[in-house]
Amino acid sequence: MAAPMSWRRLVSSPAIAGVFTRISDRLFRARDRRGGSSVLLLAPLLAETDPAPRHVSRPTGSAGAQGTDGLCSHFRWMAEHVPAFRVPGAHVHILTSPDQFYQTMKARIRTAQRRVVMASLYLGTGQLEQELVDCMEEALQRSQESSRSPDLKVSVLLDYTRGSRGQVNSRTMLLPLLQRFTSQMRVSLYHTPDLRGLLRFLVPQRFNETIGVQHIKVYLFDDSIIISGANLSDSYFTNRQDRYVLLENCREVADFFSELVEAVGDVSLQLQPDDSVSMLEGMVHPYKGNRQDFSASARERIMEVVNTAHVRQRLLSRSEDSEDEGLSDGEEDTWVFPLVQMKPLGIQVDEQVTQRLLTDAGPDSTVFLTSGYFNLTRAYMSLILGAGASYRILTASPEVNGFFGAKGVAGAIPAAYIHIARQFYNQVCRLGQQERVHLHEYHRPQWTFHAKGLWYYLQGQDRPCLTLIGSPNFGYRSVHRDLEAQIAIVTENEELQSQLQEEQETLYQRSTQVSSSTFERPDRHVKLWVKLVTPLIKNFF
Repeated sequence: MAAPMSWRRLVSSPAIAGVFTRISDRLFRARDRRGGSSVLLLAPLLAETDPAPRHVSRPTGSAGAQGTDGLCSHFRWMAEHVPAFRVPGAHVHILTSPDQFYQTMKARIRTAQRRVVMASLYLGTGQLEQELVDCMEEALQRSQESSRSPDLKVSVLLDYTRGSRGQVNSRTMLLPLLQRFTSQMRVSLYHTPDLRGLLRFLVPQRFNETIGVQHIKVYLFDDSIIISGANLSDSYFTNRQDRYVLLENCREVADFFSELVEAVGDVSLQLQPDDSVSMLEGMVHPYKGNRQDFSASARERIMEVVNTAHVRQRLLSRSEDSEDEGLSDGEEDTWVFPLVQMKPLGIQVDEQVTQRLLTDAGPDSTVFLTSGYFNLTRAYMSLILGAGASYRILTASPEVNGFFGAKGVAGAIPAAYIHIARQFYNQVCRLGQQERVHLHEYHRPQWTFHAKGLWYYLQGQDRPCLTLIGSPNFGYRSVHRDLEAQIAIVTENEELQSQLQEEQETLYQRSTQVSSSTFERPDRHVKLWVKLVTPLIKNFF
């Protein structure tokens, strides 16, 4: 007979913690608003509260555009909301494998002259991760030897909860560098403002990241940058399939993301050489300070970067060619739009742009959408089921889910995603959308699947002209809990379009299409208790 569950295990389970936060929020919200109380503040509620997506009129002539005619008018609206960077499509490269991602990072770190900026959920503790740290040390040492005033600066942004887990962790991996190159090295640890008070005490390390994390994946080397969904961990370097795009010699884009990571770093805890942490002077503490004050100051600092870049790029675009209505300007045949989502701080740019994209998807266009954890928000699901475009949605089969074989509650997560997928598939069938919306499962022995994003094909085109790539999963956590960033790439460059097409086809070639018989297989049976806890898993994992 199993040993009785201790009071702490019971109270610290995600289910009980979620209920407890709801109650505590009602009791203490007023007090926290008055004086920055250290008692529990609400983490996002268990019940999803996506508002009904507002109707957005489609731009005239955008639907059903033939060829690249009308490509600019189809997506120009993005420049009204976010910075728009024009870059040569020849400078954008799609990386296809974990090893290529890893080797590219090591090579770029070694040759960096001015800056290395890395934002990730965490840094692993294995040999491959140590080699990455060794590359940073090599670059910093070279910089010191080449100048009395070393030019190279290294900035690393990680999540506090995930990066502090265990005796050996991300912090202990980076401390030797911080101790040796104190003036050149910065390590920032973002702490969600929703993990505070008794909740911070009750939720164990294994589950505290479910409340909210720093989830941005940006790896920057001088004027080149990799945008990805991959973390700095050995599986992401070997057998965990993700997506990665390298923008080479794109200084304005690199400057933007460097400033964005710096801004998030400014409102984060700063790792000190003695392994302590502290806030920058004048900054509100994320879990000791007032919740609203922290969010307001963080939002102001981060949106300052976004808004400044937005104004600068709009003025630059007007001054360069105020009469040109096309995308192409010599070799600058590609636009890059950075999309930021940080709802705990009141920032939801990515959500707004993604909803508009899904709303504008015309009846003759095709959208390939992929997520390692298939858990569409109600708003996204409503738009997909009510849109005219054809959708091919790719998600992980249970055996390539990152939680497959995990112990405890986490081991139920793949089954919960089976249940979520079945609910979605049933809804597709009820609405008679089987010919338009297709669900696929990714299969690959000994691998896990973490790829996310979408590819957008306009009517009559055999190559995508737009992709979304970055950290969001299109799920509840991505929209409501975590700090996320991705980019929308719109391109007329045929070679880049071919790269995107090849990337999409390669991923989907390892998939099978879901049908009603898929869910009747014995390995797809979902136990009743898993079905009951699925609403919790949808909101926390």
